[in-house]
Amino acid sequence: MIDVSIIVPAYNESENIRNTIEKIEEAFKDRSERWELVVVNDGSTDDTWEVLQQIAKEDSRITPAGYPNNVGRGRALRTGFAAASGKFVVSTDADLSYRAEYILDLLDALYEDPQVDFVLGSPYMPGGNTEGVDPFRLFISKLGNRVLQATVNSEIHTFTCVFRAYRREVLDAMCLESDGKELHLEILSRALGAGFRLKEVPSTLRARKMGKSKFRFKGTAISHLLYSFTERPILVFGTLGFGLLLAGMLGGAYATYLKFFATLEAGRPLMTLIVLLTVSGIQILSFGFIALQMGSLRREIYKAQAESRLLRAHIQRQENDDS
Repeated sequence: MIDVSIIVPAYNESENIRNTIEKIEEAFKDRSERWELVVVNDGSTDDTWEVLQQIAKEDSRITPAGYPNNVGRGRALRTGFAAASGKFVVSTDADLSYRAEYILDLLDALYEDPQVDFVLGSPYMPGGNTEGVDPFRLFISKLGNRVLQATVNSEIHTFTCVFRAYRREVLDAMCLESDGKELHLEILSRALGAGFRLKEVPSTLRARKMGKSKFRFKGTAISHLLYSFTERPILVFGTLGFGLLLAGMLGGAYATYLKFFATLEAGRPLMTLIVLLTVSGIQILSFGFIALQMGSLRREIYKAQAESRLLRAHIQRQENDDS
């Protein structure tokens, strides 16, 4: 039986991967957990796969996995989650942007509180820190997380980090679909919607020392905006609808003023514009309320889906034990 499975997605990480594995081994040197390391080759074009194969021959705890074409971090993580057999599953970067010893902090947080289902390593919460990270990337990351924090009205400080630890049941309960970095947001949405509890622990995010960064501004920005809209659609529909409705009311007040204190010509399109603004505002506000109900229904579906998948997993484990 494996206690801890560590998932490392890797794309063109031949310069880092051996050092990363050594650091993780060193971190667990004085620990009692039985662990495995699943490194997922996300279609690397360098010799990452060959390096992994060689390391796996030297250490049976290392499991190489992957596929020939580069798809994205989400696919790599989902592949790793499917291959993992541990009771606890940790995901981290191939360049160890978070030091290997911080993995133990995530695990200890799960050990100490049985009510916590998954843990996020956060450089942006009190006690967290960053070291040598590119200022532009750091600004975009902090801004994006602040926007997410404000829109979903949450106390989470770091939404998009890969550095996390889960109880096996959390991953078993979810049917994940994303192939890109938006998987981190999908996991949060589904896990919290299903009623799982999370905790953040302070961690230090470090700049990459070797290899090329995979950060892409466009993809990050789009995923943040889509997640914000999905979780709180009333912010978009409500703001736009209220603005149109207010404009229609102001137009109506102006038309009333012209009617009684000036000249309101019959041929002016003002009345038509007022009606359009008012009706559009009411309709868009209605869309917002419908979206709220759909969000509530989506969370109920997540809960039902989680219960169904966990029950199936439990039955399958019992059948395997009996056989």
